Amino acid sequence: MADADMTGTVEGLAGSIPDRSTLVLPVDYAGAPMALVRALVRRGIRGLHLICAPTGGLAADILIGAGCVATIETSAVSLGEYGFAPRFRAAVEAGTLCLRDSTCPAIHAALQAGEKRIPFIPLRGIIGSDLLAARPDWKVIDNPFGQDDPIVLLPAIQPDVAALHAPLADRAGNVWIGRRRELMVMAHAATRTLVTVEAITDADLLAEERTAAGTIPALYVERVAPAAQGAWPLPFRNQYPVDDQNLRAYVAAARTQAGFDRYLAEHVFGRQRAAE
Repeated sequence: MADADMTGTVEGLAGSIPDRSTLVLPVDYAGAPMALVRALVRRGIRGLHLICAPTGGLAADILIGAGCVATIETSAVSLGEYGFAPRFRAAVEAGTLCLRDSTCPAIHAALQAGEKRIPFIPLRGIIGSDLLAARPDWKVIDNPFGQDDPIVLLPAIQPDVAALHAPLADRAGNVWIGRRRELMVMAHAATRTLVTVEAITDADLLAEERTAAGTIPALYVERVAPAAQGAWPLPFRNQYPVDDQNLRAYVAAARTQAGFDRYLAEHVFGRQRAAE
């Protein structure tokens, strides 16, 4: 495929995601595509079914606060040491967000089922929890190969779009993710995969022994877009640290919708837009 077919812009990637899509995002520390998240807010996307793999953080909270998300499927939404995710909490309390509660193993397993294109996958460790009452789509059956051995079946998760931020892509569209293998599962499970990257290299990432095993082949990637510091204000691997000042400012502002809107005006619709 020609270079022009694989390389785009962050705004172009955001514009290619339709309203009401099922979108899977990685956990904040694994490569949350924050530049793309901000572009989705600017685009005014609506009705997303957001799947957090396996937990949500700043990316989810911003999308929820901006009115982009109708349903969230996650095992938690938290800003870690910075505290609760304020817009998520406000939306749940107000009843404006549909919450599909899950667990980390359940989301990973369901994505693996989606990756394999099988309709469901069994998982232990859920029987006895109140999650079964909250998730009628999870079914308990008797293990057909055992006796008196109930097990839970989870429907596969096959997102419309997987979006992630990675360190490097080549001009053919191969994307290096290193040890973050859950990103590979996301790309395999989704119908489309859109990736922002810190840099694009002229080398062939699949031809190099040192990078091939940690590379998502271009077969699973629809488009890549360069986005330097594309995970900001979150930390990204060993390339840059968390912007502590920005995260603290976000938590303080987002306690109210008005404060959140002011944060968006400055950091999403303001100076960051020029940079992205």
